Amino acid sequence: MTPRSAALALTTRLLTLGPGAWSLLFVGVALAVALAYLVVRSREHRRARAILDDAVRMELNVPQSLHPVIDPDVCIGSGSCIQACPEGQILGLVNGVATLVNPSSCIGHGRCAAECPVSAIKLVFGSAERGVDLPEIDGSFESSRRGIYIVGELGGMGLIKNALTQGLQVAARVRVALGPAARRGDPDLVDVAIVGAGPAGIAAAAGARAAGLSYALLEQDTVGGAIAHYPRQKLVMTEAVNLPFHGKFGRPFMAKEDLLAALERVIADAGIEVHEKAKVHSVTGQAGDFLVTSARGVLRARRVVLAIGRRGTPRALGVPGDELAKVTYRLVDPAQYQGRRVLIVGGGDSALEAAAMLAAETSAEIGIVHRAPQFARGRALNRQKLEALRASGRVRAFMSTEIVAVEPAAVHLRTGGATRTLPNDFVIACLGGEVPGQFLKTVGVDIRRHRGDKAMANPTFAAEGSAPGDERLAATTLALVGIAILVFLGVAGGRYYLLPDVLRYRSPQHDLMKPSGSWGHGIGILATGVMLLNFVYPIRKRARWLKRRGSIAPWLRFHVFVGTLTPAVILFHSAFRWGNPLATATYVSLVVVVVTGLLGRFIYGLFRVDAEESKRVAALRARLQPIVAALASLPSVDAGVDANIERSAALARLSALAEAPGALPASLGALLCRMPRDAWTLRRAIRRLEPWFVDQRAFPAFRAQMLGLRRGDVKLHFHQGFKRLMHGWRIFHVTLSVVLVGLIAAHIWISLRIGFKWLWS
Repeated sequence: MTPRSAALALTTRLLTLGPGAWSLLFVGVALAVALAYLVVRSREHRRARAILDDAVRMELNVPQSLHPVIDPDVCIGSGSCIQACPEGQILGLVNGVATLVNPSSCIGHGRCAAECPVSAIKLVFGSAERGVDLPEIDGSFESSRRGIYIVGELGGMGLIKNALTQGLQVAARVRVALGPAARRGDPDLVDVAIVGAGPAGIAAAAGARAAGLSYALLEQDTVGGAIAHYPRQKLVMTEAVNLPFHGKFGRPFMAKEDLLAALERVIADAGIEVHEKAKVHSVTGQAGDFLVTSARGVLRARRVVLAIGRRGTPRALGVPGDELAKVTYRLVDPAQYQGRRVLIVGGGDSALEAAAMLAAETSAEIGIVHRAPQFARGRALNRQKLEALRASGRVRAFMSTEIVAVEPAAVHLRTGGATRTLPNDFVIACLGGEVPGQFLKTVGVDIRRHRGDKAMANPTFAAEGSAPGDERLAATTLALVGIAILVFLGVAGGRYYLLPDVLRYRSPQHDLMKPSGSWGHGIGILATGVMLLNFVYPIRKRARWLKRRGSIAPWLRFHVFVGTLTPAVILFHSAFRWGNPLATATYVSLVVVVVTGLLGRFIYGLFRVDAEESKRVAALRARLQPIVAALASLPSVDAGVDANIERSAALARLSALAEAPGALPASLGALLCRMPRDAWTLRRAIRRLEPWFVDQRAFPAFRAQMLGLRRGDVKLHFHQGFKRLMHGWRIFHVTLSVVLVGLIAAHIWISLRIGFKWLWS
């Protein structure tokens, strides 16, 4: 048998299959794909859960400062956020929801929030376990003192790319705030005084020049700010940012010297004048006429931008002896430690890099102290280097250890309850920086401790996406395009589509409009091409070369548009008739894919429970427990045996409810069926206790609280069950999407074998 005849025989066999056989084939393939999908998801869940459990076990489950918070009621589990972070697997899918599984390694890139297609991620400062002190600023970077703006590390953003972006944004904000007053009036009054010539300050100056603002850039030391004091050849990472007058700036890894040289080129290209050795002592006056007093004199400015960072105020050891000259807070020149005994304190990148640099360039005897059992905060490359140095014996690491005192020739360390003395010549404390509180206080800027209750002001990644108005315009445009396509198809063949089947064969349009006709077949080809565009969105999530092609939200919007439009267009291809089982199965699969997609995109997030709901229920339960206990302690009264038995039963029921939510049906159907009966039983039990209230006015409040407690328990239980049920939408969506591709391929193959070649036949 030739291949052509074998293909023809297979085609004939498929066409002669009955609906039952097609159904079994369809179900079998779908179950196989669903099983494969569940295996992959289960593997991802176990991996993420293991990382999270390790973080909890090693007490590394508390983020340092800026970190993502994921709303599980909105997250659709797309996974695009996981691969977005330049730091690696910081997020993972736990039970199908994005979860921060490696909190201590998160440094606030914000790429995860930018990659979330449904805005389920927000970046916040601090957490309930570890508060972060930050100056008060609003969404425009303006501080609590009007006219003074704060950007970069001082405002909580520690990345060079974010600092550059915020510098550009604040310049635009100042331009809007000044309006027509910019560059007018007193020539001795500059539009904006920028304090700090690090990345944020230089970008702000370039942005000010581009916006036509007069400016003065003041730096207490030299260009680069804190970067200038990094150790030699220290690697820094920065994503590319387009700067005015210069163009694209930055690459993934740069040495300190390369970064400083690049900043100097930006200054030269933009024609920026930097006033070095001009440490600012005070800012007085008011918005429109500030007096900025520095080491080089007094400057008048309409607005002030503080881009001074935090490293200028290093976090002190806070132990006896930390004032000794042997204690320093940064490694600048390794050569000075040649042959000496050096102890490094800290577990972040600065500490790891200092240890590696001393080991590579000196013969110093090096030790490193870290209060945690692992160096989880540092980047993977730095951790690998230090582990290699530990294994070779070049660096001695004291883990889960704290420094408790410093002496001229020794340091005292404590591990658990044991204390040891270590001979020592120098201590390098790499503990990060603190907000320059005293300076901000003199300037008049308020500082507040944030515990995960404040989202990042004006997220820097927003500049990479579209404004809300642009998104609405794009969505409206797509909707109008879809309506226009359907109206055109309806008008073109409206008369034919409205004819009964028995009359269609007599219509002069039949040969053109039927599914195998030139028009009908052409629409089928067009619809198939449009349908395949649905897979551009999942490709966008996974292909590295597409990752930075704008925000992911427009890609999802196009995905929803194409998926919604395709079933309607295919109806025109089939001339609103159902033919062979393969075509029917293909269309049904497509409809299910679209419905489950819409369910996940728009309906899944509608059913939400306030994050504080469980806390309110717990607080209400705590208030009711002593009341029910007091009722139970009351002696029985002479009201008859039956009354006392009913009272005891009512007290037992209410005591159980006050102690714990109690057993609720696992299935949502059983829960809904039992709700009326349980509510009636509870009300009856509450009513039995009314005679035991001495103050009858207190009973209505007690009844309302008990009923409210039960409603809260049911609501939380219902929400958990409903979300478990709703997680199934993704299984159907992904499974049938894969099956759909196979059905489309089979449909096209059979059509070609039958001889449908369209216009080129």
